[in-house]
Amino acid sequence: MRQRWLIGALVIASIVGLSVWATATDEAGVAPSAADYTPATARSWHLRGADAAERRRDALRRASVRIASPTRVALPPVTLGAADALGGPLPTCRFVPEPISGTTPKFHCVFAGGDVVKVKYGRNPEIQAEAAATRLLDALGFPADFVAIVPRIRCYGCPRLPFETLLLSSLLPVKIGGGDGYTDFEWVAVERRLPAPAIETDEEKGWAWWELKDSIAPRVDLDALRAIAVFLAHWDNKADNQRLVCLDNEPPAAGSPCRRPLAMVQDLGATFGPDKVNLTTWRDAPLWDDARRCVLSMHALPYRGSTFPDVQISEEGRLQAVRQLSMLTDDDLRRLFTDARFPQYYSGTDDRRDVEAWTRAFRARVDRLRVAGPCA
Repeated sequence: MRQRWLIGALVIASIVGLSVWATATDEAGVAPSAADYTPATARSWHLRGADAAERRRDALRRASVRIASPTRVALPPVTLGAADALGGPLPTCRFVPEPISGTTPKFHCVFAGGDVVKVKYGRNPEIQAEAAATRLLDALGFPADFVAIVPRIRCYGCPRLPFETLLLSSLLPVKIGGGDGYTDFEWVAVERRLPAPAIETDEEKGWAWWELKDSIAPRVDLDALRAIAVFLAHWDNKADNQRLVCLDNEPPAAGSPCRRPLAMVQDLGATFGPDKVNLTTWRDAPLWDDARRCVLSMHALPYRGSTFPDVQISEEGRLQAVRQLSMLTDDDLRRLFTDARFPQYYSGTDDRRDVEAWTRAFRARVDRLRVAGPCA
């Protein structure tokens, strides 16, 4: 009995000790003024009332899926200038102790002036995949959040393990956030959302790919986006991983419709796989259910494609996707994979050899889009 009591006491003491260590900051320091780090209030377009679901469906039906001309492709810069909070040698922010969804280690952090970003940390392929995929979508003229990998970020008030601490706080009365200490995180992905309010209801957030069947957006753009999604192997495409936003400049009036709705993909972490940043499986992942008839499919991927149904695309949409992907030069692709640190995650082999292999795999998948059809 005494032995069992001792074992139980040791277990409890270990849990308490680990909790104290995990919830503490890593270093002592003088935190910047909290008044300068108040999170900015985000605009919202939350639909309520008996007709909320119908108003959401109408917005999605009218939503565009492209924000830039498909006639030119430009790989955007991976970092911003010195005037931006991410542009300096050591970006500094304050921890925002709010609940966060998903299973990938992440937390929210606010920069001076109120700009709130999401930080993903740890050795996780979603960091590399999302950095490359969002940058690619941006280059092709489709809306995407800004995601950049930075060598180090300093978070004041951050526990050593912020994501795990947030989970722990939902079970135990632990105090998180605040104080003068800080924790540095290395090689993290910093995500800044597209500055447009999400159109949501109490029951529905985001959109499912099957809902695009009712869209009145240009067919060529819809089909090109579908082709890019399959090209990336974006299999984790539940509705929460897409976002419906409003580009209207003025705040919404009560009951008024959004004049410029936009449908975008917001979470591209499960790409370049399906095993997430896996060269072999991504290179060989199927694109078509029927290449001659141009029927795209994700049925061979996890969850049998989730919300993405088999769909026959138009010849114009296929050609637009091929034309845009082909406009990226080999140097563009090398920068895309290098800046997203694919070699550092993927293996310990020579960096240049890995980047060349990813570039060849990219070209091979474009060729599989090119030789299909002609679509009906």
